[in-house]
Amino acid sequence: MAISLQEQLLKAGLVKEKQLKKSNSEKRKQVRQQQHSKAGVIDETKEAAKLALAEKAERDRALAREQNKAADAKAIAAQIKQIITMNRLPKNKGDVAYNFVDDKKIKSMHVDIATVNHLSQGRLAIVRLDGHYEIVPQAAALKIQLRDPSFIIVCNEQQISADGTQEDDPYADYKVPDDLMW
Repeated sequence: MAISLQEQLLKAGLVKEKQLKKSNSEKRKQVRQQQHSKAGVIDETKEAAKLALAEKAERDRALAREQNKAADAKAIAAQIKQIITMNRLPKNKGDVAYNFVDDKKIKSMHVDIATVNHLSQGRLAIVRLDGHYEIVPQAAALKIQLRDPSFIIVCNEQQISADGTQEDDPYADYKVPDDLMW
């Protein structure tokens, strides 16, 4: 059997029995003191637990922010869908094809001549709803544009001059006299 280091040192005469007993008693005291106090171990554990709680709270806040953004986007999409469904014009298959660009592709809708004129003058707009195109009045298009401009496909701006007439008005040069008697 192997002899312990203490016994080897005692046989060699390097230490005395009193020194061995004293070192053994000091070791036992240290072990007992560490077992009873455990202050250092508890502090490290508490700090690690606090750090883990802080990290978890930060992750929870980040997750809550992402969920709030997703909920806001969903609410905005629902508002836009409601605006479109309430304000869309009835679909009439006209005889004139109105061409427009959507995502670098040319699309067309068959509408009547009055609708084409209103679209070109900016009184009506074309919006996308669930993969289909709808025609809505300009006021509804402006509400949609405030929420998410990606739904708007065609929305020409009305150009009104300072005197209240439109710039495309063919009779703008002809002024109506005030003293006209019928």
